Amino acid sequence: MIDLYTAATPNGHKVSIALEELGLPYELKVLDLAAGDQKRPDYLAICPNGRIPAIVDHDEGGFPVFESGAILVYLAEKTGQLMPKDVKGRSLVMQWLMFQMGGIGPMMGQANVFYRYFPQKIQPAIDRYQAEGRRLFEVLDGRLKDHEWLAGDYSIADIANWAWVRTHRWSGISIDGLEHLRRWRDAIRARPAVQRGLERPAARVDLTRDGDDAAERFSREARSMVTGAQNTDQNQP
Repeated sequence: MIDLYTAATPNGHKVSIALEELGLPYELKVLDLAAGDQKRPDYLAICPNGRIPAIVDHDEGGFPVFESGAILVYLAEKTGQLMPKDVKGRSLVMQWLMFQMGGIGPMMGQANVFYRYFPQKIQPAIDRYQAEGRRLFEVLDGRLKDHEWLAGDYSIADIANWAWVRTHRWSGISIDGLEHLRRWRDAIRARPAVQRGLERPAARVDLTRDGDDAAERFSREARSMVTGAQNTDQNQP
């Protein structure tokens, strides 16, 4: 059995989707980020970085794994699924996984901060992160022009990138004209395991579309976490 410590964010959904795709039994442990659950000592013993997601694999003596990309690799290697075993195939998956970890996630995360959450609208920062997000989407679109999936067969690389790309409207990043990216986005969204993973846990607000009252409340909560982190440890949830 695996314990999944998570919340309804792109990084959290990366892992719940992978667990559903792999058919592994797991227990959901939802953290309230606004309440600071991720900073409590018992959770920091599992994830020293104080972020979600993290897992504890009780089949391996209670082995903890934190960082979403590391969790995806661990689960793929544990099961022998969603990542090839040959050196070149594995490398290809890892390249596109690192593309998400080092590019798509950080750039969209910063776009969210400055476009949605930061109290002051600093337009050069908004423009910078949205433009870089769009550039990275164009890289994905170029790859998907001649490939059904990012790295051979459907893999953890697709799951990781998709969990962020699906929320592009929340970051204010257009995918107009990126037809190959749209095809890939829709194909993954149609997978039953993906649909189940998005409900583990279900989001309180739909990050795939623009605002309503629930979205504004969500933004206010996130804004308080961002400004609170600025005044303490410079971290963002």
